[in-house]
Order: sequence, then C-alpha cells, then structure tokens
Amino acid sequence: MDATAEFAPFETIAGDASLGLVLVADHAKRALPAEYGDLGLPASEFDRHIAYDIGVEAVTRRLAELTGAPAVLGGFSRLLIDPNRGEDDPTLIRQIYDGTIVPHNYPMLPEERERRLELYYRPYHAAVAALVGQVAEAAHCAPFVFSIHSFTPRMLNRQRPWQVGVLWDSDPRAPNALLDMLAADGSLTVGDNEPYDGALRGDTMFRHCIVPGIAHALIEIRQDLIADEAGAAEWAERLAPMLDAINRQPDIHEYRQFGSRTGPVPQI
Repeated sequence: MDATAEFAPFETIAGDASLGLVLVADHAKRALPAEYGDLGLPASEFDRHIAYDIGVEAVTRRLAELTGAPAVLGGFSRLLIDPNRGEDDPTLIRQIYDGTIVPHNYPMLPEERERRLELYYRPYHAAVAALVGQVAEAAHCAPFVFSIHSFTPRMLNRQRPWQVGVLWDSDPRAPNALLDMLAADGSLTVGDNEPYDGALRGDTMFRHCIVPGIAHALIEIRQDLIADEAGAAEWAERLAPMLDAINRQPDIHEYRQFGSRTGPVPQI
C-alpha cells in the first residue's frame, strides 16, 4: 500500500488564482505518519515550536478567507523532515533541536533519508510549484508569494524582543513595503531579517521565488501572539489589507532576477 494513501504531505486551500497571490505555510502542522509513531518523543514535545510553527495554520486559513487567495500548507511535522530546507542542508532532518534529542532520527540511514524526501518533502514542494504555476497562468503575470511562519519568544535561553519579523534574501519589492506597513503600526517591534536571516539557499522561498524571479516575503510572528484563535484572527486581519496593497503594486507581478546573498542562482 502507498505509504501516503492515509497521510497527506500537504493540504491545498482553494482560492481565486486570478488574484495573483499565493499563501504558503511550510510548518503549519505537527502530524506524523502512523508508521513513525512519535519518533521516540513524549507527546509534550509536539506542543513545542520544535514540532511545528504554533498558530500558523489558523493565521493562514483566516488569511485565505480574507484575501480569497489559495494556499498550500505542509502536512507533516518538521521533526520528520523540514520542508523549509534544501535537500543538502544538514538540518533537513534534525537529530537534536533546542535541547531535545529526537531518538528515531539517529542514526539516519541514507535509505530512510531518501524515503522521507520522496514521500513527504518532494510532494509538498511539487504542490507549491503547481500552485504557483496555476496562479501565474490564471493571473497572466508573476504571482506574489507570501510565506507564513512563527517563532518562539525564547530560544537557546535568549529572549527575543520582536513581535514580528520580515525575512528576505535579495528581492526588496515585497519586504520593504511590508516592513514599512508594520512599522507604521507604532505598537510593534519589527525585525528586519530577524529572528533569522532570510537568505537560506535551498529553502522554500529560494526554490520557488528567488530562482524564477518571483516577488515574495516571509513573515515570522511571535508564537505567543497567535497561539489561540483570537490572536491568530487578529494577526490575519492586520495582514490582509497589507497583502492586498502589496499585491496591487505593478512591479510585484514582474519576473525579476535579483540573485541571492547565498550565492549565484542556479540555472533551471
């Protein structure tokens, strides 16, 4: 029996492709295929940020409702395999994460690594590529891709001061506009490429946006702000008009090559 028959590696939310907007949520869910059990971890670890991006699924669903845009959500926990990493990234399958050892991820045989890539990682990325292509065809232009993530308030015993961050590599079109809009709120501490740097070769935005020259932005929302439905809805309602305004910028829907701060863009 096909191992993916009872476990979907992604979920697609239908929307109006002609709008030219795509929503992506790599770490929306913490589920594992039944055959992997709990990866040797107690259930409490799957309530933590190491398993998924807390609050992101609810934010993405509400944003899809408010904007009318289609979305792709990752269907598996990042502890199985991280869809927001390149296939050659050493953190693709974590053996230890924020102090937690993942017993069933060590040792990792090459055959098992390839199996997770083939059954879960690659189907997810195929779904993202398919949706980006469908939106481009329906809108008759380059789409605007918006990636939703969340971050833990404290990492490696360090408190993080931001409520929200915008991650980007080299294409400033959407990030600059989004940073300005968030800063105009006046009540937020906004990180520019915080708490992480957006230049990560092989990640989702590199693969589906930097390489083909598509405008994009990745937002990181602090998890305590969106951990419940009310907080998630509040942030979706804050972001929806911003996305609409950015999506109306004429330059957003042009294919443009900006290269990457991680190195030359490969030829595809």
